[in-house]
Amino acid sequence: MAMTESDHDRIVAAVAAAESKTAGEIYCVLSPAVSDYRETPLAWATAAALILPAGALLLGFEPQSLTRWFGGWTVGHTAATDATILAALTTYVALQAAVFVVAALVVAIPPVRRALTPASLKAERVHRAAMEQFLSHGLHATRDRTGVLLFASLAERRAEVVADEGIYKVTDPAVWDEVVDLLIKGLKRRKTADGFVAAVELSGRILAAHVPLGADNPNELPDRLVELPAPGKA
Repeated sequence: MAMTESDHDRIVAAVAAAESKTAGEIYCVLSPAVSDYRETPLAWATAAALILPAGALLLGFEPQSLTRWFGGWTVGHTAATDATILAALTTYVALQAAVFVVAALVVAIPPVRRALTPASLKAERVHRAAMEQFLSHGLHATRDRTGVLLFASLAERRAEVVADEGIYKVTDPAVWDEVVDLLIKGLKRRKTADGFVAAVELSGRILAAHVPLGADNPNELPDRLVELPAPGKA
């Protein structure tokens, strides 16, 4: 679901309100996807090509029978046995190639590819993307190391909260689990903006309790939601 200008305004207002009560800095990033998982079709196609034909053999399938279905060839010399074995092996290899191509094409369909990508790989890619955004937007460079990144990925329906050193040392990491849950609920309900607003508001309460306002509280990071392009697009 596309984010509207009104959605952006709501998130900006939520960040400004949250930061008015804390020395912490909240930054929001939304990604349509963190990876295209090009290795997933290759992995599934390779597994299918290795397992399915072998499984068919165990169930009694005879590769040379396919040569009869499609005309095959006739062996009329003393090397008939060798020719039959060659025909069977050739047919088996052709069957493997066919299974590989069909499986790769099916798994390459984006929804299928995402569904068949292991959850652990998705989690690793989301975490890596969150850390890259944390560094690229300078959240590690605030004066008192009080930057907090709220990162969500639409395709993976996963979220990460990355807190800098000044926040991490005064809060229990477990307190951010609920913030992550709010972001994920928003993604799953197709109400991404609501998820960000709720997550920002809770983050503000956590930060106000642990990193209160000081005498000098400059706004070091812009109050905004950054929407990233899809993987492979500028």
